[in-house]
Amino acid sequence: MSDQRYANSITPTGSLFDLRLKEIWQYRDLLLLFVRRDFVSRYKQTILGPLWFFIQPLFQTAVMAIVFGGMAGLSTDGVPPLLFYMAGVTAWNYFAGCLRATSNTFTANASLFGKVYYPRAVTPLSIVISNLIQFGIGLLLFLLFYGYFALQGYALHPNRTLLLLPLLLLIMGVMGLGLGMLVSAMTTRYRDLQYLVEFGVQLLMYATPVILPLSAIPARYQPLMAANPMTGVIETFKYSFLGIGVFSWELLGFSTAFTVLIFILGLMVFNRTEKNFMDTV
Repeated sequence: MSDQRYANSITPTGSLFDLRLKEIWQYRDLLLLFVRRDFVSRYKQTILGPLWFFIQPLFQTAVMAIVFGGMAGLSTDGVPPLLFYMAGVTAWNYFAGCLRATSNTFTANASLFGKVYYPRAVTPLSIVISNLIQFGIGLLLFLLFYGYFALQGYALHPNRTLLLLPLLLLIMGVMGLGLGMLVSAMTTRYRDLQYLVEFGVQLLMYATPVILPLSAIPARYQPLMAANPMTGVIETFKYSFLGIGVFSWELLGFSTAFTVLIFILGLMVFNRTEKNFMDTV
């Protein structure tokens, strides 16, 4: 029998920790194609189209400013409510968008996974990257309002913690990716989890200093709020631009440690489910 040689050999993932980065790089064109698909298809058949990337966070911020800043009179540490809530919404929406979209990776792409081979991690990774583009649009909108209020003479205090912005983006993206991969693997058996994620993300926002600064929370409840791994990220984001809130290396370190652990756990479960998910989807 003649010796057969193949250009490519597809084998199951050997290790639960294997992200197959080399293979993902080989499929980088597909990754970019998925990024474009995720970004363009979101509002492709809508009347306003890409304007929704600006309208959605603006409306969300305006409602918070009216309800929580105006009617409820909640503290914003002296910062204009519109700017305070927009800062929190901009950061939170990136994490929440990554988590929501990656949490149904297996169920939403079952037909594709069953027909074509490519590294499965490309799909959730493309979602994180495409959401990064949406975050950039939201950040641009925030900076426009930031410049307006600065010209109006409001005391805003940007500082050198702005240099941590790439780290904050990495934490939010990887945390959303890790949690999303974990939930996605579990939803192949328990479809109820996809509804729980939608409900849970909304509740989690109220347990994060998006609406109320950490300094305004009674001292006895602050440790409970600090247990939320997104607290350190949101507080650092606000502190870096506005100079208000609490900046703590301990909080940021906890967020980083949680992100690493949840990503490792999510990757393990994702790689394990990838081998036999077609039997359960």
